[in-house]
Amino acid sequence: MTGTRRRVLFMAEAATLAHVTRPLVLARALDPARHEIHFACAPGYENFLADDAFTRWPLWSIPPQQFLEALARGRPLYDQPTLERYIAADLAVLDAVKPDLVVGDFRLSLAVSAAVRKIPYAAITNAHWSPYSKLGPIPLPEHLLARIMGVTVASLMFRAARPIVFAQHAAPLNRLRRRYGLSPLGDLRHAYTHGDYTLFADTPGLVPTANLPSNHLYIGPVLWSPQLELPDWWNSLPQDQPLVYVTLGSSGQATLLPDIAEELAQLPLVAAVATAGRVAPDALPKGIRAAAYLPGQEAARRARLVICNGGSATVYQALAEGTPVLGIASNMDQHLTMQAVKKAGAGILLRAGQTNRRAVRQAVQELLASPGYRQAAGQVAAEFARFDAVSRFPAFVDTHFS
Repeated sequence: MTGTRRRVLFMAEAATLAHVTRPLVLARALDPARHEIHFACAPGYENFLADDAFTRWPLWSIPPQQFLEALARGRPLYDQPTLERYIAADLAVLDAVKPDLVVGDFRLSLAVSAAVRKIPYAAITNAHWSPYSKLGPIPLPEHLLARIMGVTVASLMFRAARPIVFAQHAAPLNRLRRRYGLSPLGDLRHAYTHGDYTLFADTPGLVPTANLPSNHLYIGPVLWSPQLELPDWWNSLPQDQPLVYVTLGSSGQATLLPDIAEELAQLPLVAAVATAGRVAPDALPKGIRAAAYLPGQEAARRARLVICNGGSATVYQALAEGTPVLGIASNMDQHLTMQAVKKAGAGILLRAGQTNRRAVRQAVQELLASPGYRQAAGQVAAEFARFDAVSRFPAFVDTHFS
């Protein structure tokens, strides 16, 4: 190693694939001749890193199912004992690597561990979590109250209770910060976006903010798509009907997939479905093209419409190609992403807990028939092109080290 190479450590919260692939894309964007790159995440993602020359480090994370269940139930994602274990795992890697800069994606414990070791910390996050966001009121995620009382009443109750709920979600991290002599951060939004630098994987046109501190920066969507072989049927798809790409990913409500497919099978279109291995292809209607996984970027590029769970990974793939989105959202992160898309006029939001086959059919027909959605998605795509994360992130790193 020469004296000019800086050591950059990427630390991923491996409870979801998106929080691994975003730092992976950014790590690959750095010039290895100028940076010594280290990558830390929990086991299970080796296939995605097999071709990279990074120095890799095992890093404990909670199991994905535990993370997704807490997210679905609206519970705090990490209690204090869990965060204590996270901090210990962080410190072991930080002490071994001794990085000049640490970059984390939803590794909330770095708000303690990086500060304790006095290592500059850049947090990758979405601007819709920012306390400076101008999107509007925080939406109600899918919750038992919505089914019992209706969305309108439940939303009013949630709005009244939100300050208390958000403070409770941040309480375990804030208690640990106090223990280490650090000031508390505020509520959940501050915990999710804290860093010496906060890097928004968004654009200001889609997810606007106001009065941002100078260390909060938009780097643009961080897009990733797996390198997969296309199924045999891909090149023989009919060209005379619109293609609809459907994927509910690992965190969408897979039970909705057969109903969505049934509706699509009755419309004059071609449906390509990625099941993520959660629904057997023979459970889908005859005529639906299905595979466990599809390369999302290529599918979104070819499609006239993308149907997904509303998460930013798939939504931004679609919008980057100027393709409108039908987001069937469950958790708050998905609702926030689709709130921005809806405001931009580039898609339709359906609540997973309230969705039925008729609502899906109507939304699909409207999105395919109304050119305004595609025009709006095209405008978002143009802004995405101006905010290229693969070039903006290295520029940020250069600025930090200058």
